[in-house]
Amino acid sequence: MKNIILIIASAATLLLSSCSTQSYMEPTAINTVVEQSEFNFNAKSALPTNIDVLNVMNSLPGTTSNRITTLDSGYGFELKTGKFEVILPYFGRLYNPSLGDLNKNSFRFESTDFKVSKTKNKKGNWIVTINVNDKQNMPTFILEIFKTGSAFLSVSANDRQPISYDGYISNLSAEK
Repeated sequence: MKNIILIIASAATLLLSSCSTQSYMEPTAINTVVEQSEFNFNAKSALPTNIDVLNVMNSLPGTTSNRITTLDSGYGFELKTGKFEVILPYFGRLYNPSLGDLNKNSFRFESTDFKVSKTKNKKGNWIVTINVNDKQNMPTFILEIFKTGSAFLSVSANDRQPISYDGYISNLSAEK
């Protein structure tokens, strides 16, 4: 009987320890990089807001929208003093698509004229808003950074439907 209780207790301990949340950065490091406005956002998945986009993606043969919206490494943005570099794909409806330059259809640009505002909400999460002023569609990036370093990015612009991205933040010295 004692052996059964010991086995059950060991199994429960292993099960509960595997359910812990993944932490990307220490909370003190998060506060430091956010207050300095110098960090990377690394996108793991794109979340289109329009159900029509997901229906089209699901209609492609041999695939699902989940596989398409899961992103490889290298997508995200880099925020530095005086420089904001963005490389993010876009899935959604464009109101004025660019047929000649496909880079204009995604979020792929570098800006030097932008405004960053930071606040902390009641739960202790950072809300970072970045308004880009030197681009034609004037996108707004709203990033919520959680205590574990994971982050949720919402992007809206004048020429397209909004889109969201799930990911995490890292130090500038870390690879994207």
